[in-house]
Amino acid sequence: MPPRNQATPRPAGPRGGYHVEALAKGLRILGLFSEQRPAMKLTDMAAEAGLPLPTAFRMASTLATEGFLELLPDGAYRPAPKVLTLGFSALRGLDMVQLADGPLRRLVGTTGQTVNLGVLSGDHVLYLVRLRNNDLVTANIQVGSRLPAVRTSMGKMLLAHLDGGELERLVTGESFAGSAGPNAVMSLDELRPALAETRGRGWAVQDEELAYGLRSVAGPVRDASGAVVAAVNVAVPATQVPMSRLLGEIRPLVLETCGEISRLLGRG
Repeated sequence: MPPRNQATPRPAGPRGGYHVEALAKGLRILGLFSEQRPAMKLTDMAAEAGLPLPTAFRMASTLATEGFLELLPDGAYRPAPKVLTLGFSALRGLDMVQLADGPLRRLVGTTGQTVNLGVLSGDHVLYLVRLRNNDLVTANIQVGSRLPAVRTSMGKMLLAHLDGGELERLVTGESFAGSAGPNAVMSLDELRPALAETRGRGWAVQDEELAYGLRSVAGPVRDASGAVVAAVNVAVPATQVPMSRLLGEIRPLVLETCGEISRLLGRG
């Protein structure tokens, strides 16, 4: 009980003393997007949010800098995958995650290995689902983790389906900074042949590029239009699963799972 004459703090109303107007404006902008309105021009955002155009510009620019909005080539904005990290529990409510749950669990049961589902978030892969085999001790990854796309099989699969301009915009020298495995490439020029090969054959592989002792194979998840919107991989300990088994036995199962999820999303 508070001391006498000391008021007990109460939740503030819309104009209460605890209301942070700048935060409210940013959340108001994020709340404008929906399935029916996946992207918006700045002028429309300002009008819909009831904000002056310069204020809307500052809010949108800040959200884009922080990775919560993405600026498209035509000048419109759309939510970026990092929005999902605002609450990992909300990931379970995503249509893709819900639809993919059964196929991913069957893949775990068939392979006995760690299975992941991810999407591109800037030059990183955002992990939406991770069904982990405890034998995989080389990577501390969980739902919501973001790993360099240039060093992951899912990332290479997703980067391979960007057009040249978008690839150049997203992948910079900074994308190759930080710790890496012994087989990591260190520039976009080195990576380009692997991306072209990935795009042509329809699957991607990572062999001790992210970390020592870790390899994986990934396939594409496509939406109803045929666009690659996510990737699935199976990650294995390199000391236990040779590349021949990864590609010969596990790769077809990954691609089968990707096809099943794609059909659930309306593809084919």
